Parts: sequence; structure tokens; C-alpha cells
Amino acid sequence: MTQIDLPPTSAENIEQYHEQDEPAAQPWINVGHTERMVTGAAGVALALFGISRRSLPGAALALLGGGLMYRAATGHCDGYQALGINTAEPREGDGSAPAEAYFERGIHIVHAFSINKSPDELYQYWRKLDNLPSILSYLESVTVTDEKRSHWVAKGPLDMKWEWDAEIINDEPNRLIAWRSVGNADVDNAGAVTFTQGPEGRGTEVKVVIDYIPTGGRFGQIIAKFLGRDPSAEVREGLRDFKRVMETGEKPTTEGQPRGTCSGSGYRD
Repeated sequence: MTQIDLPPTSAENIEQYHEQDEPAAQPWINVGHTERMVTGAAGVALALFGISRRSLPGAALALLGGGLMYRAATGHCDGYQALGINTAEPREGDGSAPAEAYFERGIHIVHAFSINKSPDELYQYWRKLDNLPSILSYLESVTVTDEKRSHWVAKGPLDMKWEWDAEIINDEPNRLIAWRSVGNADVDNAGAVTFTQGPEGRGTEVKVVIDYIPTGGRFGQIIAKFLGRDPSAEVREGLRDFKRVMETGEKPTTEGQPRGTCSGSGYRD
């Protein structure tokens, strides 16, 4: 005879029965520490900017800034909770972001330039990592610690600094350099630069691929652009400067040059 499990009948057992069926409560904090810091700073900036405008759009910006400050103070984001995202989640054993985090929240950047130099010349320049701040304007410094490890300092919005340690995970002379951030990076990132000889040995295509997890998620990326930081545009300009440096021996600068015409109308460099 088949036994049928009946639901409990007493008030106490009914309460226990439903407690077992309820899903486990989600943790309140679902925003990571670095993200909270950057979100808070962005919130203060937006609030002050909005208040200074003394207008309806300004009031909206001030309210948005207040929301960001609340998000930073509490460490909780309702949007993240709805999407099942938790940037305060445990990391890998070495402190780096898990691979799935790049797929869920990562930003993908790809840019390529043809440069009239040989692959070995271009590789040698790039492989000397402390050269990179001279062509990538968003980098403040790169300090090489050993053959594979280095410490990077980048310029963030609102004069903030983002730092991380990186290791080279693949190095094929004159062809490829691949890296990833390790430890508790302010901005988790991974990428590669390839050097491919052009047709008939004319020049080299330099291709940069970068994946990074923006502090504050995709919304943080929007805020960074609003505050004047666009990583994709900065990487593209860095490659353009790399081309100029390698082909002409110097990086052009607009310092000291006029910024408008005699009539007062502006022009693009």
C-alpha cells in the first residue's frame, strides 16, 4: 500500500513546514568593497554637480547621486539582487575574480592598428612593460617585479588611483604577450597583445584584446564615461600613440598649441 505524506496539522508544525519550503534568504551585502568606494565617490560628485545646477535635471542628478551614496553605504543593490549578481562573492584562492565573473559582468575591448615596423621591434618595446605608461595615457606607472609579475597603477575618475598586480600567462617572443590580474585587484582584468606580420612582410598588425570587470558593473562604466574615463577610447588612442612612437620616434603633443581659429571657432586636432 502506498504511503501518502500528509501536510502537518498543528499550527507549530505548519509553520515549520512552510519554513522548510521557503528559499534561503539572500545576503544583504551584494556589492564589493572597491565598487562601494568608487560608487560612493561618484555619488558625491553627481550630488554636488546636480545641486550646483539649480534646475530640475540637476535635482534628478542629485537624487541619482544620493542613490549611489546609499548603495555604497549599505553595500546592497536591488538591481543586482534581481539579476542574481553578487560582486561581494568569494574570489579564487589567489584573490582574483573567477572566470564566470568576466562572462557575467565583464567588458570586452578589441582594437588593432597596422604599424610600419617589424614584429620583433614592436614586441621588444611592449615586452618592456615600464614603457607602457608612455603610450597608454590612463596608466600612471608599471613596476616590473620579476620576469612574469608586475604592479600597475592606473588613473581613475575623480583623481582616484586603481592598482593591481599582474602576471604574464603566455609569452611567445615576437608574436604574443598575454596577462591577467592576480590578487585583490582594484580592477580585475585580462588580455593579450598579438604581433602579426603584414602581407609580403610589410608592417605588422598589432591587436590588443582586453577583458575587464568595471568597478560598479556596467552602471559604473556609464558613470566613468560621464566623469571623463572611457577605457575603450583610451586603449584605441594608446595604440595610435604606439604607432606614432614606433614610426616617428616621438609622441605628438598638443601642449602649447592653439586650440581655436582666429575667428574663435574651435577645431579638432
